[in-house]
Amino acid sequence: MNAKERLEQVIDNIEKVIIGKRNIAELSIVAMLSHGHVLLEDVPGVGKTMLVRALAKSVGADFKRIQFTPDLLPSDVIGVSIYNPKDMEFHFRPGPIMGNIILADEINRTSPKTQSSLLEAMEEASVTIDGVTMQIPKPFFVMATQNPIEYEGTYPLPEAQLDRFLLKIKMGYPTPKEEMEVLNRAQSAAPIEELTSVISLNELLELQEQVKTIKVDETIRSYIVDLSRQTRQDSYVYLGVSPRGSIALMKASQAYALLKGRNYVTPDDVQYLAKFVFGHRIMLRSEARYDGITAEEITERILAKTRVPVQRLVGQ
Repeated sequence: MNAKERLEQVIDNIEKVIIGKRNIAELSIVAMLSHGHVLLEDVPGVGKTMLVRALAKSVGADFKRIQFTPDLLPSDVIGVSIYNPKDMEFHFRPGPIMGNIILADEINRTSPKTQSSLLEAMEEASVTIDGVTMQIPKPFFVMATQNPIEYEGTYPLPEAQLDRFLLKIKMGYPTPKEEMEVLNRAQSAAPIEELTSVISLNELLELQEQVKTIKVDETIRSYIVDLSRQTRQDSYVYLGVSPRGSIALMKASQAYALLKGRNYVTPDDVQYLAKFVFGHRIMLRSEARYDGITAEEITERILAKTRVPVQRLVGQ
């Protein structure tokens, strides 16, 4: 069974629980294959938490949930060293961040201090307690959910935290037909409880390694750099996409190509993923807010005016 078939098995499994959101499942897997993380933003009740649970069950991962609240402390996330009087030594008690797939639920309901406790874990896959650095087990994937900022009791994520997320995705409401199917499935049992793994963690690690072998032609890399550079020059933009954002778009494109059964990246891959990679990395000036301009619209405008590479790709 090739990579595309195995990944389609995972997506089909997730669709047993999450109806009509195949593209969201695909993007989540793209981020996981890229060693990245996902920020899911939407109103409560559209299936954000269920998506993460379904993904974890589908790959047989160690699943941990962190419910972010205003009184949550950094030690509640990464763990704490506790003194044992019997042997007169400190022993590390790991926090819920030490897992494979982490649901950071309602991440914007906690203080910036606690939000920042995730920075090292998400960037380095490690945590540091009392000067000692400990690696988090592989694979490591954080999917954070957040309610829109206009909801009461929320804290905007700082720019450094946002930049750690490979993709930002919005679920959206289901169609009436999809919502009816949700009701039908939930009437007699909870579909998530019947879900089983379709690939192992070792297979997932192998797929992550395969992503690195996907070819990215020089013209594609130049295209990504050009897109990022233009976000820094737009008059509405206060802070454009950083080099980390360029790397994120390239890695996501490699993972998406693997998901689609190809061993090379196309311009279409880059164009499709750009709005999910760039949207949360573009900081707008106040004029943009007054004119009703969003980061997504700026990304679409840049994509429309940027020359698309037409050179034949190696392996195509």
